[in-house]
Amino acid sequence: MPVWLEVAIRSFCILIGLFIITRILGKKPLAKLSFFEYIVGITVGDIAGTMSVDLEISLQEGITSILIWSLIPVLAARISLRNKKFRDFVEGNSTVLIKNGKILEENLKREKYTADELLEQLRKKDVFRVADVEFAILEPNGDLNILLKREKQPLTVGDVFPNPPQEKEPQTVIMDGVILDEPLSTLGLGRGWLKEQLDKQGVAVENVFLAQVDSYGQLTIDLYDDKIQVAEPQEKKLLLAAMKKVQADFELYALQTDSKEAKALYETNAVKMTELIQKVEPLLRN
Repeated sequence: MPVWLEVAIRSFCILIGLFIITRILGKKPLAKLSFFEYIVGITVGDIAGTMSVDLEISLQEGITSILIWSLIPVLAARISLRNKKFRDFVEGNSTVLIKNGKILEENLKREKYTADELLEQLRKKDVFRVADVEFAILEPNGDLNILLKREKQPLTVGDVFPNPPQEKEPQTVIMDGVILDEPLSTLGLGRGWLKEQLDKQGVAVENVFLAQVDSYGQLTIDLYDDKIQVAEPQEKKLLLAAMKKVQADFELYALQTDSKEAKALYETNAVKMTELIQKVEPLLRN
């Protein structure tokens, strides 16, 4: 057998084997790997690369070595799922570096973390004052997670509105010019509704690269041809305009009527509509 053909066959077989091994190991991101798992990955790759081109190495011996290096992390992961002590031993524990705005110097030393490195990690989180941090913890994978003090936390919708409406994830209803029926069914919609919305914007299904529907029923589309301008969805703005019209009508009826009871009713409803508009306007303007 020619040398090049043998190298090709060995490389192909090893590549298939590595693919199977990676599927077995799971989908943990590279940044989430422990130091041990990272070293194992480098070693397995080195062994596989050497086996591909070094014909003096027995394929059987190389495969045995790869299997041993690969199965140990799998076994360790299985045990870690069931035993916290073993998991802490293998992956390590989280370490608190800042508590109540105060740096814990002893924990910094134990993790071999300098003050410069801590400040650098804080700046990556857009935090420039240690005193603004209520709690900071160094995770086993090296990530630094922080909790700002209450007065330094950004304002959220929940802070403004006690009971904000729930917002579900957008559903992709067209991909690569093909209508996806399952997401439409999830939203309680059908192809007729979708085609009607596309007709309003003067767009054909086959020209749509991607289309999504949000929890408010708004359709946003991205075309293959980026030079074509697509009108922005108007459903929210139309709803807001309709609500303002109803509020204005109540005020107008209150001015025009001679009945005290009707006048009081219109004024009350006008006030309620004004309060409702103030609550939903930030949501409908986006």
